[in-house]
Amino acid sequence: MSAPAPATTQQKIRVGHSPDADDAFMFYALAKDKIDTGRYQFEHELVDIETLNRRAFGAELELTAVSLHAYAHLADKYLLCNSGASMGDNYGPMVVTKEGGTIEQMKGKRIAVPGTLTTAFLTLQICLDGQFEHVAVPFDEIIDVVKAGEYQGQPIDAGLIIHEGQLTYGEDGLKLVVDLGKWWMEQTGYPLPLGANAIRRDLGPETIADVARLLRESIAYGLEHRQDALDYALGFGRGLDRSKADDFVGMYVNEWTLDFGDRGRKSVELLLERGHQAGFIPTLVRPEFV
Repeated sequence: MSAPAPATTQQKIRVGHSPDADDAFMFYALAKDKIDTGRYQFEHELVDIETLNRRAFGAELELTAVSLHAYAHLADKYLLCNSGASMGDNYGPMVVTKEGGTIEQMKGKRIAVPGTLTTAFLTLQICLDGQFEHVAVPFDEIIDVVKAGEYQGQPIDAGLIIHEGQLTYGEDGLKLVVDLGKWWMEQTGYPLPLGANAIRRDLGPETIADVARLLRESIAYGLEHRQDALDYALGFGRGLDRSKADDFVGMYVNEWTLDFGDRGRKSVELLLERGHQAGFIPTLVRPEFV
């Protein structure tokens, strides 16, 4: 009799992503074992994007969501996956206030921001030439902070909102000053690349290629089984009804998410160039994609 085949050892891939409807939709197939992952075992860690940005400096996670702003400081540790993009295609992070106003009026104001490594923050810096004060506030508290007009004893004039707040700020009586995705499109003619999935360089070419393929398969599965994936994503919608959750997912999980494409990759390059030229990114980084 021949000896039994040795058991296949699975390689653990720790995945970090935000606990948001769009990321949940993207990772539905991996989280719920809807696709064959072969020799890889995926473990999901759901953490807000600014925490993931900062954890990436220690290269803890094999695959992680990152802001494109943060990637500018992490390119020695991570490569960008062609799949998994969050693109603001003529929409994006927004500056909101209680009274409204103009972009120019935001100069010199104190603005609540969702973290200084977010692409939202970098874009606001470019938009306002860095001429504002900022206070870092958890992203899901910013609308309440703007309504209250203060945070931990500091007066707050405006808020920079991301995620589902882009669809709900009006319900809280706030007014839009600028949609930075629209502003960026007017300035450059390109969509605003907000986030991506990054994979650790030290995994080696075979594992990098395999994990990148499985990420794409997960996104494609969600898009092909939209209602099931949306049912799962609703658990991460923070109060969004099904219609709004569907709108939000559609904004950030779409053809851009399956593949950046040439135009998407160019938009990342342009963002990093503009950030460097304006003095907000110390080193000019050329993005590298799997």
